[in-house]
Amino acid sequence: MLNDFGIDRSYLACGATDLRKFIDGLAVLVKEGFELDPFFPCIFVFCNRQRDKLKILHWEHNGFWLYYRRLEKGKFPWPTENRFFNYHH
Repeated sequence: MLNDFGIDRSYLACGATDLRKFIDGLAVLVKEGFELDPFFPCIFVFCNRQRDKLKILHWEHNGFWLYYRRLEKGKFPWPTENRFFNYHH
């Protein structure tokens, strides 16, 4: 389960992300699109255009976790700029 033990930072991918991407596609986006290392002890959070779904990419020890959340009602408040927003714990 996701906890903040060992997580140094959280990054929000501002704007909409195509959530048809899975682990490999999101890791490439982190590395090439935002010039960050997906293997750092961070979480990377992505939101879809309708702002009702999130995916969280997290490296732990020897593999990635991919968390998914879908709202039945409402929307996530989400920054619109096309960049990563660095959130310190």
